[in-house]
Amino acid sequence: MLQRLEMIALPNFPLVEPGDNLVEQIIQSLRDAALKLQHGDLLVVAQKVISKAENRYAYLNQVEVSQHARELARQVGKDPRLVQLILDESEEVIKHRSGVIIVGHKLGYVHANAGIDQSNITSDSKNPRVLLLPEDPDISALALRAGLEAETGVTIPIIINDSAGRAWRNGVLGFAIGSAGFQPVTNLVGQKDLFERPLEATYVAVADELAAAASFMMGQTDAAVPAVLVRGAKFSVAEVGSADLIRSRSEDLFR
Repeated sequence: MLQRLEMIALPNFPLVEPGDNLVEQIIQSLRDAALKLQHGDLLVVAQKVISKAENRYAYLNQVEVSQHARELARQVGKDPRLVQLILDESEEVIKHRSGVIIVGHKLGYVHANAGIDQSNITSDSKNPRVLLLPEDPDISALALRAGLEAETGVTIPIIINDSAGRAWRNGVLGFAIGSAGFQPVTNLVGQKDLFERPLEATYVAVADELAAAASFMMGQTDAAVPAVLVRGAKFSVAEVGSADLIRSRSEDLFR
């Protein structure tokens, strides 16, 4: 049977400012593309526009730097104010070397530099600003889903994606930091393979796979594509967030 998956980059998306209504901007972008939401669609939205709309900016001149941050900044060659923000957004420092600090983010996942971003944002050289991750990406995804349903009458799942490096491979990859409206991990344990052998340890990170595909469409530089409509994806509707994507500490063999 023929299977098909469509990834549609929404066009003409404006530069997002604090307080902007992302629901209205998404709907306008859909109109520009002559698209209407359909049941079975899924929307992937870049973390950066969520953070911008929620005014998750931090200004370096306003940061009070601890001695610990100063010492770590010397070791990694970073601005002590930025290092302090990384520590503030994290539960623990897992590893560090020149240029990067790998942390256990307070939201639960392992991330370089706590996901704090300085690219593709306007900033004053006299008082630089950086962009933090959303306070709760699952709540952000839930609000976006509800807003789109209220305006269009169609309920669709939402993924908020970001990009990160991987421990054993080069290059960044998109992954889900928040979701709403579907099961982000599919449990295939017990199902049989082509040769009737039952699967023993197979869980599919559906949200991450779709987040990565959408990230490829979004690009990493000046593409300005923060929203991707997904059609044809197989997912299980569920009123859950992204918590199942995070491996519990007791099962983490690398910390």
